[in-house]
Amino acid sequence: MALRLPTAILAIAVTLFVSGGGVPVLAREAIVRAYWVPSSSLQSPESIRRMVATAAANGFNTLFVPVLGEAAGFDPLMEAIDAARERGLRVHAWLHVNMVSNRAELQASRDAVIYQHPEWLMVPRDMAVELQAIDVRSPEYLGRLTRWTRANADRVDGLYLSPLHEGAQAFVAAMVADLVKRYAIDGIHLDDLRFPATDFDYSRGALEAFRAHVREGVSAAELAKLDAVMAIDPFAYPELRAEEWRLFRQTRLTALVTRLRSTARAIRPDVYVSASVDSDVVTAARESFQDWRTWVDNGFVDALCAIGTGSEAAGSAARLAEVRALAGSRPVWVRD
Repeated sequence: MALRLPTAILAIAVTLFVSGGGVPVLAREAIVRAYWVPSSSLQSPESIRRMVATAAANGFNTLFVPVLGEAAGFDPLMEAIDAARERGLRVHAWLHVNMVSNRAELQASRDAVIYQHPEWLMVPRDMAVELQAIDVRSPEYLGRLTRWTRANADRVDGLYLSPLHEGAQAFVAAMVADLVKRYAIDGIHLDDLRFPATDFDYSRGALEAFRAHVREGVSAAELAKLDAVMAIDPFAYPELRAEEWRLFRQTRLTALVTRLRSTARAIRPDVYVSASVDSDVVTAARESFQDWRTWVDNGFVDALCAIGTGSEAAGSAARLAEVRALAGSRPVWVRD
């Protein structure tokens, strides 16, 4: 009798794809059964092999393996790929794109991006003025942002990189390039590819980037007006150009999606690129700045994993039907 797997199971119903039109072949089967591997199963080579054996015994044919980096003496992703190949399973690298640290425990390594580039982290509007008075390289900057994040656990899951910073986009793109060069993966799954809320990112560099964007297309008189207001209100530009500010963040997130896919496919043309998205297309665009309808319409992703359409979600059937209609020929995956 097959062993029981732990939680985090994903049953995926997928439209059968054939090669052509720039879309890689995902599977020969019309149904892909995939397992979201918890980090607890990646603690040792032995635990990884047990997990893979159990997944195969339960009929799963695809593993979504979180990218954790190398552990003491072994590489969890490489071990998972080797074990999966022995049993004919596919492997997708599961990458948390914008969320780079959970709120409960920061990374121990001082090489982590949150320590090396705290200026790239998203800042909520509530903290913006306070943090502008602190040197971004001071431990106090990251400390205050972390404490705010923990105190607002009902609103945000952790610390997020901001796609409004060119350096942050380049950092994630380099990570994707490294993954597809070093590992024989079948796909990359982009998770947390979003803003946590509409009142992010008010970091110093993000506001400067938006001001530069606005100044390229307005008259000298309008600039004088904006600068006069900014002298007494540091949020003058986003407040007086609210819709442009929303679209600026949305467009930069979409630019990151296209950059990551282009980076991956330039190195490994057949790699499959998927993304988790809010199943409500309006909420996704307005609150998380995920314009996923544009992503699928233009082929920026090969498949969507719709969050909020599981069997326990209210109105799940109607939401799933809407997502599938909007996705067209792109597969829609359901996390159960």
